[in-house]
Amino acid sequence: MVTTQIFNSPYLRDPDVQLMLRAKEGDEGAFTELVASYQDRIVGIFCHLLGNQEAAEDLAQEVFLRIYRSRANYQAKAKFSTWLFRIANNLASNSRRNKGRRKEVNLNPQDSGPLGIRPEEQLLVEKSGLMPTRQIGLKETQAIVREALGTLNERQQMAVLLHKFEGMSYADIGAAMKLSEAAVKSLLSRARENLRVQLEKHICS
Repeated sequence: MVTTQIFNSPYLRDPDVQLMLRAKEGDEGAFTELVASYQDRIVGIFCHLLGNQEAAEDLAQEVFLRIYRSRANYQAKAKFSTWLFRIANNLASNSRRNKGRRKEVNLNPQDSGPLGIRPEEQLLVEKSGLMPTRQIGLKETQAIVREALGTLNERQQMAVLLHKFEGMSYADIGAAMKLSEAAVKSLLSRARENLRVQLEKHICS
């Protein structure tokens, strides 16, 4: 039955699904390839969500440990990236819930993380278009946009990061976050509006 499900899966064209299926069969090299492909991306997202590089690396390690431990039962029911980010989203939610007494989003402009500041810069560039002559320094950009991102709630942050960092579709974000496509659109719309309000405070000041 499982074999039939696998052969019928529409996700078999995903090369990362193929790697995971090889890992399931005991190919350690295939699993190593997956880790190498996603490690920095996962750490980067966690770093932005948690504001702590060390915690981000620990959580990323936990993501891959969970995948490795469950490899024997793996079935290609989604893109590999969608499955992985779903696990990451769950772990990030649990981590922040468990450390609720601590302020997890520490918007330190020095902590750029492996993914750098590209998405934040993009966000501010979009808003800067309102005032083309405005010159904003790099560090100022990082600080302003990180502060704006920090005003978003956890779900909005994750949706924005998956959309901006990973270029994921609404459908894939929905699959990763267990939301409908319409809910993702609404979530991102609210996030953009919140970011617009926050960023325009600085741009117009």
